[in-house]
Amino acid sequence: MNNEFCCYGYRNVTCELKEQGWIINHKKVYRLMKEHKLLYGEKVRVEPFKRNFIRFRTLKPDYPLQYLSMDIKYVHVHGSGRNALLLTVIDIYTRKVLIHTLRFSIKKGDVLVMLSLMLLEYKTQGMTVRNDNGSQFIAAAVRHYLKDKGILQEFSHVATPQDNAYIEALHSNIQREVVDRFEFDSIYHAQMVFDRYYKWYNEKRKHGSLGRKPPDRIWKEYFNPFP
Repeated sequence: MNNEFCCYGYRNVTCELKEQGWIINHKKVYRLMKEHKLLYGEKVRVEPFKRNFIRFRTLKPDYPLQYLSMDIKYVHVHGSGRNALLLTVIDIYTRKVLIHTLRFSIKKGDVLVMLSLMLLEYKTQGMTVRNDNGSQFIAAAVRHYLKDKGILQEFSHVATPQDNAYIEALHSNIQREVVDRFEFDSIYHAQMVFDRYYKWYNEKRKHGSLGRKPPDRIWKEYFNPFP
């Protein structure tokens, strides 16, 4: 039900909740939806704001953590018969995957938690984050959090994935190297596979754009130039 187009009435919501294992009747669902103004007819309001759109698709960062890119990719979990969402943040200079999460639902709160964990490890000075116009990324809480941390947020133009080409290239690799080759029994199985894949990706996978080197080697060469 976590979908911007979902406008179920209280009876459909009751049915959905029961399928998820909740013991609840339609009268209580109606009362709760009425209290929280979730009944059909309530409009979804997005706080208006001026978006800082991407100006240059091709970047030549001078150092790691200058430009990051984050995006979501759908991953089918065969055992559950549904799609999960893979949220990944990469560093454009090194192509290193900085952090990721795979869940059946990703909301703005999940984005905030992931960004908070990432920023415990990495400095934010001079950082710019690129993303598309997904509801999780345009959420006021996410925008304000990044602004408070001194991070510039850039938005791709609508229906223009080329604006975020670096992470789209990663998604293409994921499709070919993971999604097309594995059948996931459960979300936990998928999470373990992606943990292993990203570890291999960072430490071993050679990139043509990096001189046939893996991301971690470029990272180490910058921060530890003298062995």
